Amino acid sequence: MELSQSIIFVAGGILMGLGAIGSGIGIGILGGKYLEGIARQPELQPMLMTQLFIALALVDALPIIAVGISLYMIFAV
Repeated sequence: MELSQSIIFVAGGILMGLGAIGSGIGIGILGGKYLEGIARQPELQPMLMTQLFIALALVDALPIIAVGISLYMIFAV
């Protein structure tokens, strides 16, 4: 195994790990802000929940893309 191939493996692992960490932090912040909004104005709960799900989908898109790219780097390159 060449040095460049092992660097690609390490880069793929780092890409997956940082994507998961970033997604976890983002989901935690979103959930906290959602609960703060519900505590302040409970009547807005349906609207806030819809916006929460849209934001969660956008936050989760990045790690899914990162996993796809890293798996491509590990297995196809």
